[in-house]
Amino acid sequence: MINGTTTVPPASAVTPVDARLSSLDWLALLLVLIGGLDWGLVGALQFDVVAWLLGPMSTASRAVYVLVGVAALYCAFAAPGWRRER
Repeated sequence: MINGTTTVPPASAVTPVDARLSSLDWLALLLVLIGGLDWGLVGALQFDVVAWLLGPMSTASRAVYVLVGVAALYCAFAAPGWRRER
């Protein structure tokens, strides 16, 4: 603020951010949600839904665990870009 006035950058200087999430973003969020709920149940009730549905440490359950882990890494790096412009 100089001399009681404020300056606003011109509209062309503000880069718009697309606030919509892609299909990959939604898939990653869904997998992280599934993993979080599964770990919550493991911690609270000692009940692993993925192992119950697919078999304990079967190829399918291990694939789900790996996908959840990859989705968590994706969300950790992609989430800062998901902020909406205000």
